[in-house]
Amino acid sequence: MQHKQWPAEWMRGVLGLCVLKSLEPGPTYGYAIASALESAGLGAVKGGTLYPLLTRLESNGLVTTEWRAGEGGPGRKYFRLTPEGLAELERQQSQWRHFTGIVHAHLNAEEYQP
Repeated sequence: MQHKQWPAEWMRGVLGLCVLKSLEPGPTYGYAIASALESAGLGAVKGGTLYPLLTRLESNGLVTTEWRAGEGGPGRKYFRLTPEGLAELERQQSQWRHFTGIVHAHLNAEEYQP
């Protein structure tokens, strides 16, 4: 199910994790990350939201950057997960699965069974 726009507070809570996941296959650039997020059903993520997040991830040692020359156009800044970024992705994915299991059980009036 795809929605054009999710509640902002939901996106704030999950965007960092989703960006890390978008970087898992290998280095890529901002527009491609935004496109992957939109294709996944998360809606359009504006550059004014994405690039500051990528800068924070880089400042925290989870992502490195590299400029690559463009073919017939300007260069692009590519982002890559560091080993610490990959470990953080794995940690956050595990926590997210646990958390969403609890929420799902609560919404369905069930007891959570991990």
